[in-house]
Amino acid sequence: MHIDARQIENNSRIEGDICIIGAGPSGLSIALEWMDTPYKVILLEGGGFDYDDKVQDLFKGKMTGHSNFPLKSARLHMFGGSSGHWGGMCSTFDPIAFQKRDWVPLSGWPFSQADLMPFYMRCQNYLDIQDMEFDSAVWQKKDPSLIPLPFTKNFWPKVWRFSGPTRFGPKYKDTIVNAKNIHLYTYANATDIKTNDTVNSVSEITVKNYAGKTHSVVAKHYILACCAIQNSRLLLASNKQAPKGLGNDNDLVGRHFMDHAEIHAGELWLNEPNSLKYYMYKPPRAKVELAMKPETQAQLQVLNGITSLSPLDLDKKIPPLSKTWSGDDPRKNWKDVSEADLKARGNKIKRFFESKEHQSFELVVRLEQAPNPNSRVLLDTELDTLGVPRAILHWDMTEVEKRSLRKIIELVGKEAGLSGFGRVKLDKSLRDEKNLDFPEHTSGGWHHMGTTRMDNDPKRGVTDGNGKVHGIDNLYTAGSSNFTTGGGVNPTLTVVAVSIRLSDHIKEKIKG
Repeated sequence: MHIDARQIENNSRIEGDICIIGAGPSGLSIALEWMDTPYKVILLEGGGFDYDDKVQDLFKGKMTGHSNFPLKSARLHMFGGSSGHWGGMCSTFDPIAFQKRDWVPLSGWPFSQADLMPFYMRCQNYLDIQDMEFDSAVWQKKDPSLIPLPFTKNFWPKVWRFSGPTRFGPKYKDTIVNAKNIHLYTYANATDIKTNDTVNSVSEITVKNYAGKTHSVVAKHYILACCAIQNSRLLLASNKQAPKGLGNDNDLVGRHFMDHAEIHAGELWLNEPNSLKYYMYKPPRAKVELAMKPETQAQLQVLNGITSLSPLDLDKKIPPLSKTWSGDDPRKNWKDVSEADLKARGNKIKRFFESKEHQSFELVVRLEQAPNPNSRVLLDTELDTLGVPRAILHWDMTEVEKRSLRKIIELVGKEAGLSGFGRVKLDKSLRDEKNLDFPEHTSGGWHHMGTTRMDNDPKRGVTDGNGKVHGIDNLYTAGSSNFTTGGGVNPTLTVVAVSIRLSDHIKEKIKG
């Protein structure tokens, strides 16, 4: 069932069993898990089914620290959420990403990769992945022409699978609208979370829209699935009964913001031209990147970083994404990126990515960020049109990220030389070991994570191992804001897996 919250009577009271705030990949995967159950699910989406710049403007905010993509255009505020930006790359977080690492403060998830693996398997249909085979040896058997680089001392082949990419909005619109027990409210922006007097249980959610309507939503369980920036923003802004914000007794909400730093870190020059077909982008099949072995990470006490390769003659023609995606309008940014990409490749994508042999390849590292309390989301004094303080993102990186980046490329260079396969040319920003600055072309990965991190100790995390906000018995956060660390891969597959896991937990709780 679909209801436009602009069209119903002002001050309506909406009641249900479960209230999900946000209809992106996390919120929709949870809602789909509750279809055809005896429970009434209220699904709140701040936008509509199509892009609306008035709604998108609610995401506008300021940035300090290292530059990242503009907040207004980094996420899509509409049904389907930022799956509209997604490139479709899927891979599991490695076991080490979930483990406590002595050299990474605040690392260690409340569960292991093995615990999450059954939920990873349930993501296949949601994300339209052909199969969940992530073993590189299987792909080599299928195609013997996939020959890996002989870099085996410190690296292993990390496999990616590709979604369509699935656009959750178009794919699931009819399913959600026709579901008998799911009540989708569009143009229903959550602006405040109210609790009981003791601030240990949510009593209702206030929703507003630019039509001037205000409504209240009452449920037994509430799930914030708005994205890492907006989850923490809403908790911090709900400060009438909790002056520091809900769940923020220990000043952790909004802290430990993480993104993947994506950096053109060097060039691999081969002794003989090679297509390196094994590593080229070729959906819907598999693609491989160079991942650092966990024992190497432990030995060198560095973060996880995964290195991709692309033909240097093509890469030099494409301007950095931080240059082409630089404005507040995601539609214009997308047009600029597409035009730059098309200009570089022309209509010869297969020539560049599969058939042609190249002498040199660009090395791009997708670097995990260590949990850092100084990297955070705060509230501005400026209010949006619905009266909610806008977000300020301070993206902060530390010495360990720069040291890890340099070490990864140094190891690629050593393996290239020892194997007699070629040589690596370091980016000039990495040549001085004392230089801790990141190059200007460093960009984020659009992978906002960590602002309501999970930890069973309330002094280390905003939520427990199931995503329940510490101290509030019926409020949960979902999605990448719960991530304790960010691994070295795109988060969408893990976002959906963790969301399905949360859904199962609440089902057991509500039955009890």
